[in-house]
Parts: sequence; structure tokens; C-alpha cells
Amino acid sequence: MRRDLGYRRHLIAPALATLLAATALHSASAAPAPAAARKPIPVSVAELDAFDAGKTSAKLPNGQTIAYIDAGRRDGPPLLLVHGFTDNARDWLMVAPYLQDYRLIIVDLRGHGASSKPECCYTRLDFAYDLKLLMDHLGIDKTNIAGHSLGSMVTQTYAEYWPERTRKVVLISSSGGPKPDASPAEVAKRTESFDYRTPIRKLKDPIDPDSPFMVAWWASPTPVDETFLSRQRKDAAAIPVNVWLAVMDQGLVGNDLQATLPMLVAPTLLVWGDKDELVSHERKETLRAALPKAKVKVYPDFGHNPMWEDPADLAREMKAFLKD
Repeated sequence: MRRDLGYRRHLIAPALATLLAATALHSASAAPAPAAARKPIPVSVAELDAFDAGKTSAKLPNGQTIAYIDAGRRDGPPLLLVHGFTDNARDWLMVAPYLQDYRLIIVDLRGHGASSKPECCYTRLDFAYDLKLLMDHLGIDKTNIAGHSLGSMVTQTYAEYWPERTRKVVLISSSGGPKPDASPAEVAKRTESFDYRTPIRKLKDPIDPDSPFMVAWWASPTPVDETFLSRQRKDAAAIPVNVWLAVMDQGLVGNDLQATLPMLVAPTLLVWGDKDELVSHERKETLRAALPKAKVKVYPDFGHNPMWEDPADLAREMKAFLKD
């Protein structure tokens, strides 16, 4: 059931204001330092609680219940923010304070956070259709959309299938998939070189949020606040193992991203960390090649999560790109 927007803003605003001051101070003082030497941006339990309490939900016509935060300027340009695999709307907590001129719609994808967790279906089109129905529910005809990791694949799918509903696109830590002429043997070899399905298959319910696997799952070359990461792990541990596997098998494995990328016609910004071990150089290059007009930003010292590593600069890049 939708709660009053004014109430949500009253609840979220103090936490965002506090976080904005902390992140701005961090950015000003630590920007010149090497990634590993930077101090993590502090995030308090109160800030996490306030952000999470700002969620409401919508029951969509396809039967899914999608949780989301509706924040920022009500009359600002809409900006839909889409998180990555096993994460939730909180992925954007550190970036959101810098984007308050936009109407921010920050979602929990199905299977994640406070949204429905059905046995199926978790293809990138299933995720994208949920977003389209949510935009219908909110009366938003056209939106900017930014996605991270799995969320970036969902974002490009949304832009591909509903170009008339898409203004501009930001793809963070994204992939174009294997090169189009890769042989099955090449694809298999590259898949085996970074196999994260095997350790996920070993998980058992209930997942221990502080196990070595879960700690490693959120590792970063740039320090990230442990209070924040602990909350991320706790929420991910609440996702049933069968849903982890369903999202991986249906949404991440075997996607032919190249086949639909020609349908992505909206202006696009590509953002990567150069130390991202989850997205290979080849898979970055296939995305660049498929979107030759896209603007590209590469952070030389960052890993898979630039929205936690330097949220202020990422927001600056996004705003510069999204402005008219």
C-alpha cells in the first residue's frame, strides 16, 4: 500500500542530509588518495534505518509486489535507479543525496529486498517489465534510468523494449556479453575462469550473512563502510538460495545481450571501475563496440561498485550526462 509521499520525504530527508555532509567531506579530503588508502564513507545504523523505512510498495498487474523509494523533487526529471544481483534499493543510498534535483524512483527488483520472491521468473525481460508496470503505476511516461551490474542489464532491456519510455541511460559495471564471433569453447573457457555459480550452489538456507563467502561477495579494492556492508549481507542472506540460483540461471547466464543491443537507441553513459574483476575487459569492449556513440567513464582504481567507492563523483558524472 502506498504511503504519503510527504511522510516518506520527512522520514528520509534527515538521513540523506547527514549522509550528504559526510560524503562531501570524504570526497573533498580523500579524493587524491589511492583507492586502497581511502577511508570508507561512514554510514550509521540510523541512516540505514531511515532509508529503509522510506520504502513503499506497489502490487503490479502481473501479480508482483515491487518495493521502492520515491524521493527527491516531485516535479524533477524522473530518474529510475536499479540495483545489482543480491542487492536492493540501498545500493544507491550514498549517491541519492547528490541527485535530489531528480524525482528518484529507487527499486527493489523482484527476488530482492522487500519485493516479491517468486519461484520464477527472473529473465532480464521479466525484471524490465516489472519496471515498466511500476512506471505505469506511478504515472511516469518517460524516465531516465540507471542500472548497476544485473541492474544495468535490466536497464538496457527496458531501454531496448520501451524506447519511447526512455530518455537517457546510465549503465554501471555492465557487459555486452561475449564477443559475437566467440566459439562455444571460448565462452566455456571464460565462464570457467570466473565461476561464481559453484560456490552459490553450496549455500544452504538460512544463509550465514557473515560467512567467508558472503564477506568476499562484497569485497572492494576501495574500503566500504562495514555497517553498510553488514546490512547488505543481512538482506541478501534473507533471499532464499533457490532465488539466488533462479536469478543467476535465468537472468545472468546465457543472455544474448548482443542480439538486442541494436535496439538501444537512447543516449547512454557507460561507467566501469578498471579493477572490476566481475566484468572482463572483453565484455566491456563488446558493449562499447555495440554502442559506439556512448559516453564512457572509467575509474582507474575502482572495482565493481563505484556508487560506494566515490558516490559524489559518480553523481557528478551522471548529472552532467543527464542534463538537457
